[in-house]
Amino acid sequence: MQYCNLSDAFASAASANASKAAVFWADSSLPYSHFFGQAAWLAHQLASVHGARKGDRIGIWLRNRPEFISALMGILAADAVAVPINAFLKPAEVAYMLDDAGIRVLVTEATLADPAHAMLECREGLRTLRAEDFPASPPDGLAPPTSTCDRDDLAVLVYTSGTTGHPKGAMLTHGNLLHNVESCRKVLAVADLDRFVLMLPMFHSFMLTVCILLPLLVGGSIVLIQSLHAPKHALEEMLRCRGTVLPAMAALFRTLAHLPPGMELPLRLCISGAGPLPAEILRAFNQRHPNVPLIEGYGLSEASPVVSVNPIAGPWVDGSIGLPIPDVEVSIQSDDGQLLPDGTDGEICVRGGNVMAGYWNAPEKTAETLVHGWLRTGDIGHRRPDGYFVVTDRKKDMLKPNGINVYPREIEEVLYQIPGVREAAVVGEPCERRGERPVAFVSLDDGCSFDEGAAHDFLRTRLADFKLPRRFVVLATLPRNATGKILKTTLRQQLAAPHA
Repeated sequence: MQYCNLSDAFASAASANASKAAVFWADSSLPYSHFFGQAAWLAHQLASVHGARKGDRIGIWLRNRPEFISALMGILAADAVAVPINAFLKPAEVAYMLDDAGIRVLVTEATLADPAHAMLECREGLRTLRAEDFPASPPDGLAPPTSTCDRDDLAVLVYTSGTTGHPKGAMLTHGNLLHNVESCRKVLAVADLDRFVLMLPMFHSFMLTVCILLPLLVGGSIVLIQSLHAPKHALEEMLRCRGTVLPAMAALFRTLAHLPPGMELPLRLCISGAGPLPAEILRAFNQRHPNVPLIEGYGLSEASPVVSVNPIAGPWVDGSIGLPIPDVEVSIQSDDGQLLPDGTDGEICVRGGNVMAGYWNAPEKTAETLVHGWLRTGDIGHRRPDGYFVVTDRKKDMLKPNGINVYPREIEEVLYQIPGVREAAVVGEPCERRGERPVAFVSLDDGCSFDEGAAHDFLRTRLADFKLPRRFVVLATLPRNATGKILKTTLRQQLAAPHA
């Protein structure tokens, strides 16, 4: 059935599955009726207490907890626009998003709001709602307002890192997200018996679509892992709640590939996303769990986010991002927009109902990215003769520590604020635990010395922890080309060299 908006789709699923467990959390299971009730309560709070109107942006600044889902669905039910905010950001970084999106109400929690009290208080007109105040038992019979949104209306504003040092808001419509959910349902053969294991941050677009909207709109369940930083306990939660589908990062599958004998996974499917899946991890996992498919996919926030995936039934091609998902096209294009033949590297471009409406308040960047109906991803790759796609290079200079997009420019601009730093460049270094970690190269003004501890302390007060360089390398001068551009390829080669 075609729904006009996400709110109607969720209301239908909640009505059909009122008493069924929507979320398993710690030792409890929360039914669909719980989330439908909390969403209805929040929608009324936004409209009647806070005066929210259709199209108003409402922030969600929460750690992983069930109220994230209630907040998302309540905002959509109020015909407002949900803006998930990275829970690892520092107050100054959050402030930019609050101002850029023009957020009227922020749904947050004490552990985040209390340390950011000064930043929140100084924003005139900003109101906050705390997850701790959500009613455990919403009033009986309370129904959300009737949604008036259609598929072209904005539903979610997902902020992605920007090359200018400021994040960009990808505008995802109700139609974009419904399209991606339906494509994923088909290609992953999702049924209402599935239980999706949610182990990554809920603000991440991968989790938002694949681990929240997808299971809830088909009448499935979510196993919301409480012990994100304790792998053993997280595995116990997944086993106890009998999860069936696990979307996660490559680093987790490395851990699962080395489970002790006798500890078997109840899963029917594993999906690796939010970064590349190294071939050695895939081989080790397949050897340890031959009956559990591990398939690699590809996506980006601007595509809601899933673009392609290896088929469940195979063949699985090492190093490939698989085939485009249903009703999505992928092409390889030259810089001037010409289609390139199989085997030729070019820019990966995407077309389909999942492609964003554009960037919030950034018409020039939108025009650069959405060209003749195609989303130009900035990623480089090629199409194999069998139709499978391969990514050969990633967005220029982008890093992905723990699967979260980070552009070096943002870190570099803070490095340049350190007295004595003449040049600065940040590149990524492979890391088994994090997938990738930032490394900072600096050169100094004459007569200056570099205190690594002091530099780290300086950065820590200005950047989220996942953006902090894990080490510093001091050079007499940074390598540059004839036009003066720093050669980051040379710096990466230096890191890869023995004794770097």
